[in-house]
Amino acid sequence: MKNYKLLTPGPLTTSKAVKEQMLFDRCTWDDDYKQITQKIRAQLLELAGAPKREYTAVLMQGSGSFVVESVLHTAVSDQDKLLIITNGAYGERIVKMAQYLHLNFTVYRTAYNEHPNEAEIKEILEADEAITHIAMVHCETTTGILNPITLAANLSKHYDKRLIIDAMSSFGGVEMNIVELGIDFLISSSNKCIQGVPGFGFVLANKQELIACEGNARSLSLDLYDQWKEMDKDGKWRFTSPTHVVAAFSKAMDELLEEGGVSARYERYQNNNSVLRGRMADIGFTAYITEEKQSPIITTFLYPSETFDFVDFYTYVKERGFVLYPGKLTDIDTFRIGNIGEIYETDIQELCNVINEYMGGL
Repeated sequence: MKNYKLLTPGPLTTSKAVKEQMLFDRCTWDDDYKQITQKIRAQLLELAGAPKREYTAVLMQGSGSFVVESVLHTAVSDQDKLLIITNGAYGERIVKMAQYLHLNFTVYRTAYNEHPNEAEIKEILEADEAITHIAMVHCETTTGILNPITLAANLSKHYDKRLIIDAMSSFGGVEMNIVELGIDFLISSSNKCIQGVPGFGFVLANKQELIACEGNARSLSLDLYDQWKEMDKDGKWRFTSPTHVVAAFSKAMDELLEEGGVSARYERYQNNNSVLRGRMADIGFTAYITEEKQSPIITTFLYPSETFDFVDFYTYVKERGFVLYPGKLTDIDTFRIGNIGEIYETDIQELCNVINEYMGGL
């Protein structure tokens, strides 16, 4: 099999050292393994600027969507009402989860290339005092738009609502302080900006809010409160954990710190994105999201013409060492290029050279 680099928003290209951690088999009951879990939990809190007395980190088996659903299962009771702010497919996935769970909820939608409007959300909150929780995706990987997390934070504080942030594609790559923002439940995954591999997600939770959730969950496997109570004893997961993935993530956390932390990783991602947008514009591609709304995570590009064949383009680029992402918009033809993972400016330059060669050959 020919090796290639993933220019996707996760799974993504990982370092050799992270991969090597998965060559060893570990026992879930072993103290050494449980210490790895506790190390990760402590490091995640430090990364978020969250003191242990106020916040806790809970790891949960499964993909990022599993973990988002675990929060909805646990944090939103039958007596609560959830406001979902959405401008992308992952916000819509939260809506779908709320429907499956029969939650009491309402939805505020904007166009996929637009930020939420503060005045319109205020109107909703003032007209409906039953709303107790607000949920929003920070970085919508549907398009690459970076939503204004301070807007959601300020509104939740002003109207005294619990705040749930899906930071799947931003935590570890975009600086944030969840205490200052007042985020009650922040959700992310092992295979995103911390540059591990898929297999589990995590929640950074306000302890008092999590304690208040006891008994809310409608699922045994996705009961975030029960997972926390068991894990908090000594690092033991309730059910079989993805041991290889956990060990790889621990190494990825170390590499993030060695790189210089979130600020240094953000600078690398931002440079990748800036170089990519500039080179792609020169080649003839238009970005879907305007620069001021663009995240450093993933960029959506419009097809350059009606005759553009994405499958042929994808195959050409893959054969030369890079895998891209198809678009996720239903009304516009697009594709996406990720900026995260073990990817550097030299990779972006090489990719753009390949794309330039392809476009020149049409």
